[in-house]
Amino acid sequence: MTKKVALVTGAAIGIGRAVAHELAKTGFDVIVNYNTHEQEARTLCAEIENTGRKAYPVHADLTRMEDLRAMFAFIDERGLQLDVLVNNAGVSESMPFLDVTEEHFNRITAVDWRGVFFCAQLAARRMIAAGKPGVIVNISSNHVEGCWPNSTVYAGAKSAVSKFTKNAAMELARTGIRVVAVEPGYTAVERLSTDEFDRAKEKLPLGRFATAEEIAHAVLYVISDKAAYMTGNILRIDGAATLPVVAENDFAD
Repeated sequence: MTKKVALVTGAAIGIGRAVAHELAKTGFDVIVNYNTHEQEARTLCAEIENTGRKAYPVHADLTRMEDLRAMFAFIDERGLQLDVLVNNAGVSESMPFLDVTEEHFNRITAVDWRGVFFCAQLAARRMIAAGKPGVIVNISSNHVEGCWPNSTVYAGAKSAVSKFTKNAAMELARTGIRVVAVEPGYTAVERLSTDEFDRAKEKLPLGRFATAEEIAHAVLYVISDKAAYMTGNILRIDGAATLPVVAENDFAD
């Protein structure tokens, strides 16, 4: 059997970590990209290798093109051919529109938009050269549909990711590469403030946050043969958070 290889960006924590674990469970060797969470990335790789799969921790700051190129050179040097790229790495800092600085704008868009674009491009080139059509999954956000305060930069970047998914899917379809976006909503991950985010939980129609594993299961579905006719699709998983039209519509009895 030909081994399957996936690269997950921002894989050390949160949704990325769950995706990497689930990929390993289904038989993938996983390239675990990290920037600032080296110990968590190495722990994750050890956990994956304990399951019998290979895991490769690789540092790359996705705001730096030289780091991106070095990460893909790392993959090439080990003779690894990508079947799947999960563009998960992202920055979700908030700031009021009138206070947004150039530094804040550049920091968010460099990771959440530019990094996604060029990771996808570098991965697609290799998939085509290897004659090994694969799947690119971009982790976007339900901010594309809904509006939250202080999120103009983040929402704009994620909107670019979702639109890019459709255009890239159109251009790559003839190569056999599929491109799909997953748009999570509130997800229970370790970096979120419990006090701040728990106040939103009771207003969600389903009354809870998603688990990181639930988002990972969606990723597994869109990369599977069961979703072989999906490309350019956007899969929103947000517990109906964007459905209520007015704040009073809290589904109370």
